[in-house]
Amino acid sequence: MSGVQAAWLSGGRLHLHHGPIDMIVGAEGPGREAGLARAAGAFGGVLQGLVEELPRLRADAGPMPRGAVARRMVAAVAPFAPEFITPMAAVAGAGAEAVLAALCNGPGIGRAYVNNGGDVAFHLGTGQEMRAAGVAGLVRIGTDDPWRGVATSGQGGRSLSLGIAESVTVLARGAALADAAATMIANRVDLPGHAAILRVPACEVAPDSDLGARLVVRHVGPLTPDEVAQALDRGTDYAQGLRMRGLIGGAMLALRGQMRIVGDLPLVTSQEKEAVNA
Repeated sequence: MSGVQAAWLSGGRLHLHHGPIDMIVGAEGPGREAGLARAAGAFGGVLQGLVEELPRLRADAGPMPRGAVARRMVAAVAPFAPEFITPMAAVAGAGAEAVLAALCNGPGIGRAYVNNGGDVAFHLGTGQEMRAAGVAGLVRIGTDDPWRGVATSGQGGRSLSLGIAESVTVLARGAALADAAATMIANRVDLPGHAAILRVPACEVAPDSDLGARLVVRHVGPLTPDEVAQALDRGTDYAQGLRMRGLIGGAMLALRGQMRIVGDLPLVTSQEKEAVNA
């Protein structure tokens, strides 16, 4: 497809680019070369498939779409109904999952990942582990853990937010679900009606936004430490509910120098980091 670019990076990683989509793909194992070729082939149709079904993907309800990535998006946001969320909340994670699925659709892949703008889908073979970065540090995920996706949302990213979180990182069974959950948790980190928070209709910032006229945060002024804690507590309570439902494995939330951790996340210790770098 015209406009699709692929380039090799250091360490044998593959950089895939098309329009607004940038993915970094890595793989290990004897089937690595064939797997990366499959990933590149699958990547070529991702953007066009999304464009063809954008009206449905920007709506919070409607028929099941046709495309594989679009279907992943719809499935990822379904557990949050009847709260407002559109499939676009899972677009980066779903794209990463689709390319990873193609990469792993063959023998000899011991470990692999697809990083789509910071939202990562990964595969772990027997005895393998992955380390995911969050505001609280690195989290170790092993073969026996059920989590295979990590995503981050909040202010300052590419997407508009209804809340004031600077960063919310989520572990989930897949990257699309982690993407949707991070968005929803970040929206809950908020101080509704606070005078220091500037909000404008999303459509004034991005006319084609799936959020329509809903108010999105454009600026956050001074907040007291107690107000920061209150906003984080709102997001933490919501994240705890998602964890109790089995939708996420854990989350890290950050705002103005304060942080919350949800779940028993296996953080990598400083001694382990030193051992790796020695």
